[in-house]
Amino acid sequence: MPVHAFIFPGQGSQTVGMGRNLAAAFAVAREVFEEVDETLKQRLSKLMFEGPAEELTLTENAQPALFAHSMACLRVLEREGGHPLAEIAVIVAGHSLGEYSALAAAGAISVGEGARLLRLRGQAMQRAVPPGEGAMAALLGVELDQAREVCADAAVGPNGREVVDIANDNGGGQVVISGHRAAVERALELAKARGVRRAMVLPVSAPFHCALMAPAAEVMEEALAKTELSAPVVPIIANVTAAKASDPATIRQLLVRQVTETVRWRESVQTMIELGVDSFIELGAGRVLSGLVKRIAPDASACSAGAPAEIEQVLKLL
Repeated sequence: MPVHAFIFPGQGSQTVGMGRNLAAAFAVAREVFEEVDETLKQRLSKLMFEGPAEELTLTENAQPALFAHSMACLRVLEREGGHPLAEIAVIVAGHSLGEYSALAAAGAISVGEGARLLRLRGQAMQRAVPPGEGAMAALLGVELDQAREVCADAAVGPNGREVVDIANDNGGGQVVISGHRAAVERALELAKARGVRRAMVLPVSAPFHCALMAPAAEVMEEALAKTELSAPVVPIIANVTAAKASDPATIRQLLVRQVTETVRWRESVQTMIELGVDSFIELGAGRVLSGLVKRIAPDASACSAGAPAEIEQVLKLL
């Protein structure tokens, strides 16, 4: 029998129309969207279904929107399949904001609390760095150690040291860097000069997962201290340690660290493989994570479930 992990996507997977077919087909999905709308005092579902894209892409909207879509997919899968998550998956993980989806899926936080925290997280991350001062870039065809060397060398500029950190180690030779715009641009030039296959600036609104996000981490530390958090019904693989976590106090600390530290996705997938997982089911928008899994662990199966037809296919697998 396959050993399943549920994985949850992060920012960048959002698209106008996400969740619309799900809401039309399943009452339980509509209930999730209505709960998030009520919590945020906003018709976020209307923005998800109809756009405009520019507004949906705003960090403070994209984060809770992706969370809501993932939660709706999970509830449909549980309801239609007749089994709760703990009877299907042995472990959960999510990429960046997807870690909140994973925690909510495993019962550690409620859907309402997850949406509230992600709205706050998105706002705090956006405010942490003035517009134009930060940037993120993707390096493709690079090893992690090589990317670290590029960042270390690029951090030293004409005006002294600046921040440029590893934001995401996504696997498959894909590493995302983040920091001061000038330092990131220096890193791109160094990477190209050192034979990195492709290096490009990403269209994001702030430099996530780097030291510049410290003000946002402080906001989240205060918010999480006031949030009721239970032990998840299955362990979660934490972004910043790539290891299992189940203790609520530890999870709080890891969520704070996650704002400024590297998302260790490649290692997280490897950890799940070592724990016996051979089937990864991505719940929510897009297919980014299932694509990365196939690069990191070619022998494992990976599929996505974000629309009714995809969920039907997953139910046949289970």
